Order: sequence, then C-alpha cells, then structure tokens
Amino acid sequence: MRILKISDVYFPRVNGVSTSIRTFAREFTRSGHEVQLIAPHYPAPGPEEPFDIHRIPSRYLPMDPEDRLMRGRPVRQLTQQLRAEAFDLIHIHTPFQAHYLGLHLGRELGLPVVETYHTYFEEYLGKYLRWLPDSLLRLAARRFTVSQADAVDALVVPSEPMLEVLRGYGVSAHARVIPTGLPDNELPEGNGAQFRARHGIPADRPVLLYVGRVAHEKNIGFLIEMLAKLRNDCPEVLLVIAGEGPAEAGLRQQVANADLEQQVKFVGYLSRDQALSDCYAAGDAFVFASSTETQGLVLLEAMKLGTPVVTTAVMGTAAIMADRRGGLVAEQDSGHFASQCLRVLRDPALRRKLSEQGRDKAREWHASTMAERMLELYQHLAEGATLPLLNGTGAQISDIAS
Repeated sequence: MRILKISDVYFPRVNGVSTSIRTFAREFTRSGHEVQLIAPHYPAPGPEEPFDIHRIPSRYLPMDPEDRLMRGRPVRQLTQQLRAEAFDLIHIHTPFQAHYLGLHLGRELGLPVVETYHTYFEEYLGKYLRWLPDSLLRLAARRFTVSQADAVDALVVPSEPMLEVLRGYGVSAHARVIPTGLPDNELPEGNGAQFRARHGIPADRPVLLYVGRVAHEKNIGFLIEMLAKLRNDCPEVLLVIAGEGPAEAGLRQQVANADLEQQVKFVGYLSRDQALSDCYAAGDAFVFASSTETQGLVLLEAMKLGTPVVTTAVMGTAAIMADRRGGLVAEQDSGHFASQCLRVLRDPALRRKLSEQGRDKAREWHASTMAERMLELYQHLAEGATLPLLNGTGAQISDIAS
C-alpha cells in the first residue's frame, strides 16, 4: 500500500504521538509498503528514517515552545505532487493544523481519511488552561472531539476505555481499537549497575523510576506527594525522574518545599538506546499516575525490561493492567500508592514475580501484530468496504493485545 501520514508533531519532538507514528511507519516499510509523512520543520534535525518526510515550514508557538505550527500553504502546494504518488489513503495523527490539512488533501485527492485519537483532551486541557472553568473546558473538548471524529472515514483509538469515553461523547464514527506495539529491535537489555554508578546511586538503594515527558498532565506532582509519605517507612528511597518538559521547574520547587532534595533525582532526557535501557534496569519499580493516557505505552516498555510497575491504572493504563500482570494497581490516593510501592521495594520475591510477568506480557504487544491490524483497516478503507459500527464496548471489531 501507499500511505500518506500527516501530523503536527514528529521527532525531534519527543512524545507518544511521535513514537506511535515511527513505530507503525517503520513496520509498514519493513513489510514492503510505502509511507510518506508530512510534519513540521524544527530548528533541530530529526532522525534518519526508512520512509520519506516532507518537512513543512512552521512557526514558533509562544504558549507551547516545544511544538511548532505548520504553515498551511506549503502543504496545499504539495497537492499535485502527492496526486502523482497515487496514495491509497491519508492517516491524520493530531487534531490541530494537521487535521484540517489532512481533510483538505483527502477531498482534493479523493482519498479515504483515517485519524488516530492520541490525546485525551478533556483531561489534558485543564492542566494548561488553568484560568478557565473546568466545566467549560470539558464541554469544549467534547464538542471539538465529536466534530473532528465524525469528519473522518474511520477512527483509530489506542485503548478500549478511550473508545468508551468517545462513544459517551456521542462520537458515531467507525472505529477500531489498535494500540501501538513494541518493536523487537528497540530497548536492548539494560545495565542497571552502570546507570547507578554513573549517577552516584548506591547499588543497594531502593529506586523508584518515572520515565516520560515532565509535563503537567503526567501527574508527577502526585508521585512527589506520595514519596513524602513513603519516606516515613523507607527513608532511603530515591525517585529518579527521566525526561524533560514544561513542568520541571514547578516540580523542582515542589521537591524543595517538601524537603525531598535527597529523595529525588532529575536526570533529563535519555536517548532510546543503551542509556534509557540502563535507566529502566536500575529501577526497583516504575511508577506512573497519569490520568490522561490513551494507551500508556511506557508501562509496557518498563515491563519489557523487567521493571515492575506501580500505577493508578486509569484510561489506557487500566487496559494494560486489566489482567494485573507485571505490576500493582494503586488507588488515586498517595497513601495507598505509597503502600503499594513499599510492598514491591521490600519483597524481592514479589519483584521477581512481577518482573517475569511483565516480560511475558510485553512480548504479547508486538509492533508487527499491531501493524497488521492497522493495515487490515487501511485495506478496508482503500477498497471502499463498509465497516461495522461499534457499540460502546467496541465488541464487534475491537482489536486488543491477546
């Protein structure tokens, strides 16, 4: 197949959307399909890829310095060039400029359009637009989501709980649940001792680990509140925060206010090679409390490398933890979360059991399997086949990891 993707974000911008696009596009390319991606140009160079990328002139966003806004005219000027490529369909990955430009290209080229719902905006917006009433933001997010979802030919949703939310909004678009999988050739086995030595962490010190964007919607502040309680029973505990983002300054201040400077270490962004693997291997448990995840792929990454998980299991992470393998589920209460962490830290046998379960589970989420499911959807759309309408549970055509 010939697949045209369009997104408001891609590497070097690091986030879950970029990771999902790259994972699927590499799998498609590896199996003989052709992929082209339309994405913003960034001041820093992006990685080399086995597929073509049209880098579009973009402008800086004062309220969101991590991201760029693509200019519309250069994309529209690509229409004739793209027409000659004879694509089978267009896949939109973000709801901003890319959504409307993707719909425009779909109309001009006469192609079906599919869109992935990556971001839980109802929970996301309130973390950044704090001066607006929460009820107003929720209403706006729901209406915005419904209008966009019903404008495309099919919707891809990363988890069953997220699909149920969308059906509750009134989204009637044809949809399939297709998570992002884990590539076999990423994240080699890590050397935890090497990571600890590099960062001056004693070999026997209990380490909790957070990996991801240091952003407001990730609820890292809750983990710091939890740590203050955990310290009472485990004074030597250390929370390692690996990542960068707009919430870092506020979190550092929160750590200082709670007198936790000796219990928290910020190590910044780690490249997805040996450095990140070493970090995962150094943790006794991976902790996660975000309520905005449409999938929560990072939990599976931790499990792949044998790091037990403690999580609040909301939305996408609830789907991953439905079988309770590979980790412990905590209530959205800092005291209960701390007690679950303490169980893992103090029980080596439990850690080994959860580590083995997690590795087994991660092997079930193959990137190639998820890519095959996506290609099946593409084929239906390209052939003009009628897709069955899902009910609220997605029971008819839901695709989940077995």
